[in-house]
Amino acid sequence: MPAWNSFSFAFGPLVAVGLVGLFVLILRWAFRRGSSVVAAAPRPGPSDAYGLMVPVASPATFIEGEVVRRHLEEHGLRANLAQTLDGPRVMVWPADEAAARSVLASGR
Repeated sequence: MPAWNSFSFAFGPLVAVGLVGLFVLILRWAFRRGSSVVAAAPRPGPSDAYGLMVPVASPATFIEGEVVRRHLEEHGLRANLAQTLDGPRVMVWPADEAAARSVLASGR
């Protein structure tokens, strides 16, 4: 049987308090606000708040917008569908704007 002295009497509670403190630090780090590893839900903004991209179509629903976006991508144009405060908008880069408008006007 090991010899018990006054140091070993305090050792157990000190280890327990230290482990609880370590768990508190880990949980504070894992659940702090503002630095989550999970992407935040997108927030709609005005049509002009999307950087360089310009809107080329204003579909009535998000599904119609996805159809238009895929139609533009079939023709080799990079397009994005954004939910704005004015409704869904299909957006393209300024260099592709004229081509996108001509593809949408032709309807093919």
